Amino acid sequence: MNFNFSDNIILEDDLVLLRPLQESDVENLLEISINEPETWKYSLVGADGKENLINYIQSAVKARKAKKEFPFIVFDKKSQKYAGSTRFYDINLDFKTLQLGYTWYGSAFRGTGLNKHCKFLLLQFAFETLGLERVEFRADNNNERSIAAMKSIGCKVEGVLRSHMPTIENGIRRDSIVLSILRNEWFEEVKEKLKQKMKSL
Repeated sequence: MNFNFSDNIILEDDLVLLRPLQESDVENLLEISINEPETWKYSLVGADGKENLINYIQSAVKARKAKKEFPFIVFDKKSQKYAGSTRFYDINLDFKTLQLGYTWYGSAFRGTGLNKHCKFLLLQFAFETLGLERVEFRADNNNERSIAAMKSIGCKVEGVLRSHMPTIENGIRRDSIVLSILRNEWFEEVKEKLKQKMKSL
């Protein structure tokens, strides 16, 4: 298992390219940040508005340097525009697990199949390059769109962590739903089903 946080990891197919998020990417994501603040309604950390976006990206880059997270920026090849961001976090190579999240896209890229392509590339890297046993996903239990998207790529629901984390709204805590994909599930069914779904888009 070889994972170097300083590597310039690039994952791509015919529709999407993921590359490491950099501080200079503020300009690439600013349009979504300013015009679509609702994107972060269910997020623990918002990137709405230029100042929040700068802090969001700086924090992600810092976490990569600390070898805790690996954030990506997502580029949509069809429109030739930057679509959003996603990352690996809570990376535990000894236990062969990580979490996949902090995923958001501008409204023009939702429902286009872009997310399925991103998840395919990220899951393929996690299971086939890193040799992991488990990839975990979490979301606000009220975030129906996000939960539906995770189920549609093959995630299995494991349960709900009650009053799990604070939200952006003061004094309000969220229940977090936990989903996952295991190594054997990826090779036995999830990979092929996801491939078929991508073909039909």
